[in-house]
Amino acid sequence: MTVLVAPDKFKGSLTAAEVADVVASAFAAVVPSEPVRRLPVADGGEGTVAAAVAAGFRRVPVRVSGPTGRRGTAYFALRGQVAVVELAEASGLSRLPGGLPAPCTASSHGTGELIAAALAAGATSVVLGVGGSACTDGGAGMLTALGARLLDSSGNLVPPGGGSLTLVSTVDLSGLPPMNLVLASDVDNPLLGPNGTAAVYGPQKGATTDDIALLERGLHRWAELLGPRHATTPGSGAAGGVGFAVVAALGARIRPGIDVVLELLDFPAAAGEARLVVTGEGSLDAQSLHGKAPIGVVRAAGNTPVVALAGRCLLTPAACRTAGFHAVHALSDVDPDESRCMAQARTLLHLCARRLAREWSTGPAPVEVAG
Repeated sequence: MTVLVAPDKFKGSLTAAEVADVVASAFAAVVPSEPVRRLPVADGGEGTVAAAVAAGFRRVPVRVSGPTGRRGTAYFALRGQVAVVELAEASGLSRLPGGLPAPCTASSHGTGELIAAALAAGATSVVLGVGGSACTDGGAGMLTALGARLLDSSGNLVPPGGGSLTLVSTVDLSGLPPMNLVLASDVDNPLLGPNGTAAVYGPQKGATTDDIALLERGLHRWAELLGPRHATTPGSGAAGGVGFAVVAALGARIRPGIDVVLELLDFPAAAGEARLVVTGEGSLDAQSLHGKAPIGVVRAAGNTPVVALAGRCLLTPAACRTAGFHAVHALSDVDPDESRCMAQARTLLHLCARRLAREWSTGPAPVEVAG
């Protein structure tokens, strides 16, 4: 029997793989005879490709366009005929030159280039993980990279970005390749309206009130042309409307990101061979209960007890128990200063993990959940 370490990232401090390494090293220091398997996870957003690579997928580099057109190297993961593509690799906020937002002109074109490269490499099934998008173009840029043509009333190609969608008069999808695509997302926002992608996520991408109004008009026009019924699909607002495009134009299915990732990693089988699963994320809070990685891990772990290590835990003990955690340990219990917790996450996590390893060195520890 092993200890299975399956954390998500501690955002702003440690990647999921780094969290797994720290926890594994703590167990090795306390109980060196204990077999530990590292299986970092993700909820479909940033870190999804890294999780796939850690599980045995091959990392493939591709030169693609960033959200403002600047070329750079991005990666997808490939194993057999299954590819994992991460939108943030090509079209994420981290790809904005100088970090300067471009809410009306940023494009998802690079994501389409990644998908095209995966298909060219022999993939017949593509998992697209979304999160951290810099664009609100309804997935138009992604579709053009895959062979679609967007024309204005004069027959000219429409410029990239959500701000140009009001100009679209004709959409030609005849050049799109056939594919089996699954969108992995934890977002259930629709495309349009007060809960839609422009209104909810536009400000995070630098959009002003006027920008949001322009983007909303463009997305309305885009929905009219591609299929209004898909605009209300939960998750169609994911990644600036990429969710809408993959459903309306590519026939994709939208599934909870953590469920898709855990299936790719064959997590249930790994958990079944473990005596303990250690998961976690930077902030274990009310949002975690709605499809985030630690909850997905608990649900997929079967009868194997799951302990969470978190930067902070904002859930009550009762909520932690109801969620299924055997125990929860937070870095903030060691040092309540949030800035120090983030700056010294590696050291504090190692301390928490050593404590956990001591508690479990002779068998299951008593149920203990922190608030």
